[in-house]
Amino acid sequence: MSTMQNQKLRIGVLTGGGDCPGLNAVIRAVVRKAERVWGDQVIGFQNGWKGLLDDEWQPLDIEALRGTLPRGGTIIGTSRIQPYMFDDGVERVRATAERHKLDALVVIGGEGTLSVARQIDEEGFLAVVGVPKTIDNDIAATEMTFGFQTAVQIAVDAIDRLHSTAESHHRIMLVEVMGRHVGHIATWAGIAGGATMILVPEEPFDIDEVAKILQWRHETNRYASIVVVAEGAQPVPGTLDLPPVEVDEFGHKRLGGIASVVASEIELRTGTETRVLVLGHIQRGGTPCAYDRVLCTRYGVAAIDAVHEGKKGQMVALKGDRIVCVPLEDATTELKYVAPKLLDTAKVFYPPAT
Repeated sequence: MSTMQNQKLRIGVLTGGGDCPGLNAVIRAVVRKAERVWGDQVIGFQNGWKGLLDDEWQPLDIEALRGTLPRGGTIIGTSRIQPYMFDDGVERVRATAERHKLDALVVIGGEGTLSVARQIDEEGFLAVVGVPKTIDNDIAATEMTFGFQTAVQIAVDAIDRLHSTAESHHRIMLVEVMGRHVGHIATWAGIAGGATMILVPEEPFDIDEVAKILQWRHETNRYASIVVVAEGAQPVPGTLDLPPVEVDEFGHKRLGGIASVVASEIELRTGTETRVLVLGHIQRGGTPCAYDRVLCTRYGVAAIDAVHEGKKGQMVALKGDRIVCVPLEDATTELKYVAPKLLDTAKVFYPPAT
């Protein structure tokens, strides 16, 4: 795609994968810059890649996006359906793109959605620019994905409230947060919420060690403990039996419930009443925080500019205080894990094991 600085374009937008606070803020920014500055026409494909497969769409203009900056979810819908699930999927996408005379497509999604975006871009019939979205903050090549800060704040608010009830009843409380393969939410929320311990996928936990730390704490007149557990946390092999994990129709493991298993083992080992709070989809719903609203706005503006600069096969990314473009391949070949130094920072506040 050559530079299109002075051309008026037809741009498609889609949101794929799980919903996330800030999706509408990105769409709003794309449309505002596209319509007001570049004179483009923008259409939204409904329910992710399914909209391109089935030619389901809606016009997007400034009026249609009014009031959406603080609105959660996505006004154009989302799904996990994608073209490579069907033998004729790519041709259906090609036909829709040609029917609408699209010059480019802005794809807003996580690792899975952006991997498909890279493949479609490589097919050569449609220029694609990506925007990194996931509350897990696990997309490589960007310092921050939008939705993450909102999810962390929701978790911290819950932890803050749990401290008082845990202290009143002298309980151990486990808070299970999202984090399938990485523990960014658990780590940030645990540090900000003053958690006693944090269990993340990056470091398998020893249940005996966890129990010893909590038991020491309660034997030394600390009357409450909060443990933050990422849904993808795993025990050291051979130390704890976990129930079998189901797989959904898209090949994703149905995670959730690890905190309940850990809580039962902790109560058994310590004799202290242990309760569980699973935040689940609450972390993904509702209005985005101020940080995410600003980041989404910057991403959306940068994405439409990238289209006009001919940066096909790129993703907008946060680097320091700048929004830059990076190859979609760099953003989708590996996950971004929690830095060991950040995990070490959290451990400074762990009680000693005796």
